[in-house]
Amino acid sequence: MLRAAFGELGRKGLKLKAVSPIVASPPLGPSRRRYANAAALVKTRLAPDALLDRLQAIERRFGRRRGGRRWGARVLDLDIVLWSGGAWVSPGLTVPHTAFRRRRFVLAPAAAIAPRWRDPLTGLTPRHLLARLTRPRPLPIAPHGRALSSVGRATDF
Repeated sequence: MLRAAFGELGRKGLKLKAVSPIVASPPLGPSRRRYANAAALVKTRLAPDALLDRLQAIERRFGRRRGGRRWGARVLDLDIVLWSGGAWVSPGLTVPHTAFRRRRFVLAPAAAIAPRWRDPLTGLTPRHLLARLTRPRPLPIAPHGRALSSVGRATDF
């Protein structure tokens, strides 16, 4: 489905510059099936809101129907996550996508195809954002003279 959608992007006056590997991820919300996620780098002269209209037309051709249950299963979901023009806000569209910094299934594909792109709000690259999201958390600092063990108990030195 994703490969076919990428092909459709190229036929809709958009220049497909790069496509990430496809990754599987668990659902957000009530859906029970796993999802396939990927990112595409597209060159266009369209403004983000006009591009969104074109992406939603592709979704409809693939069988997506709007108005279903929020976070429910859907055939295809094409989002504008990042834009080389920086930030964009209009009714129904905010770029960068408001939740992309907290979603590994977005950051990993984005880092694969646009590793040096910079988030206009944080200045960080997708690689930096992914590292922040996935890094092991350091152990909390315990009171003076004590350390926390790996199971979280305080022990004397």
